[in-house]
Amino acid sequence: MSAIAVPAFALTWWLAGYLIGRDPRRASLRWPAAALVSYALGVAAWTVAPGSSAAEILLCLPALCWAGAVVALLPLTPVERRPIDRGALALGALFLLMVVFLPQVGRLVVLAPLVGALVLLWRMRRQVAPPTLPVALTVMAVLYTAGLALLLFPSGGAVPAIAAIGVDLLAVGYLMAVAHAAESGERLRPDVRRSLAGGVLSLVLLGVPAAVTIALAGHDVVTVVQFVVVATGATVAGLGNHVRRSMDRVALAEDAGLRADRAALFLNADALLRRREPRRLGSIGEPEFLRLTRRALTDFGDLNRLARSPLTDLPVVGLRLVGREDQPRARAGALRAVLRECVSDLRPAGPFGTTDEWRNYNVLQFCCVLGLNPYSRRLRLDGLNREARLAVDWFRRYVPEDVTKQWLREAAMVVAERLWTELEGRQLPTRSIKAP
Repeated sequence: MSAIAVPAFALTWWLAGYLIGRDPRRASLRWPAAALVSYALGVAAWTVAPGSSAAEILLCLPALCWAGAVVALLPLTPVERRPIDRGALALGALFLLMVVFLPQVGRLVVLAPLVGALVLLWRMRRQVAPPTLPVALTVMAVLYTAGLALLLFPSGGAVPAIAAIGVDLLAVGYLMAVAHAAESGERLRPDVRRSLAGGVLSLVLLGVPAAVTIALAGHDVVTVVQFVVVATGATVAGLGNHVRRSMDRVALAEDAGLRADRAALFLNADALLRRREPRRLGSIGEPEFLRLTRRALTDFGDLNRLARSPLTDLPVVGLRLVGREDQPRARAGALRAVLRECVSDLRPAGPFGTTDEWRNYNVLQFCCVLGLNPYSRRLRLDGLNREARLAVDWFRRYVPEDVTKQWLREAAMVVAERLWTELEGRQLPTRSIKAP
């Protein structure tokens, strides 16, 4: 068992760390990461106590996490998403209780939420990128169902079933990374290959000795300790960039300038792995251009994410870099300046107001440019100017959070239309860009 358990544990734990490291804020990446961690813990539990109820439950949980990942992929408006997300969480908790208390074969009920989520994904498949994602996830779901059924039925094929489920979940994790890269307009393969090299290295250096130790020792405590060692190495490989930044904060705590310089260099290096080759933005289509603009406005305060945006290839961004060093970080700063200028041009004349003509400016200026979340209880108003304090109070009193999210989408369309017009070099009709 250790010959299969250790590689399966190491690779799934590494991929979970990689997905979280790509973008910790994205639910479509957190859910598959949770599925992979659950599987890895299930493999470890099965190695310690083969056929135990705890191991079976842990190996069933990826289906619930997978369903959550599919729901996170659905192209919903903010008003539609909130009840669906709440319903998915409630159903997930209900099915989790059922999995805990039902006998072996009855635990196949855990597949029901996944089936429902895939049905919703198929209904909205025309709005999902890449277009082949629903087909690929459905095929993986069928294979996962076969492996889980083989595991839960007392047929003696538990070890091959666990290995098959692991391969299936690795494929699903990769598909979710592909979906995230497609949505963000990023390049995936160089980044994932580099991280995978670290994961394989940790498997060879730590996993092989751990597998030998588990096989020879045969003691539960030793087995658990070896899995902890492998998990540590896989975590460092998957979260390499975050671990490196944390080490800098500790080791260079007294030298802020050196930390900032190293952070700028590493940002450029990371962006080069995930930034697409220069391409003709005019050929990507208006819906994708709108999605990229909305994403760039959301990431306004994060140069790391802006540096990977295809919008850094806009001609207007290149004009701002004339005579300057052309690096991803510099392009991100120029893109930020372009977006700030677009938002500033939306401001009506006169003192601050809250009428409809101020709506687009207010939601972009205060929620994106200034990065304020009016609905956060931890938001401190110290240091904000009078206009920002008035805007926060207005949002809190009169604008529901779902409405603010919808306004953000509409305001992003206005900015995208302006950028698209400049890109095409011609005047587009009003509202020519349609939301995907």
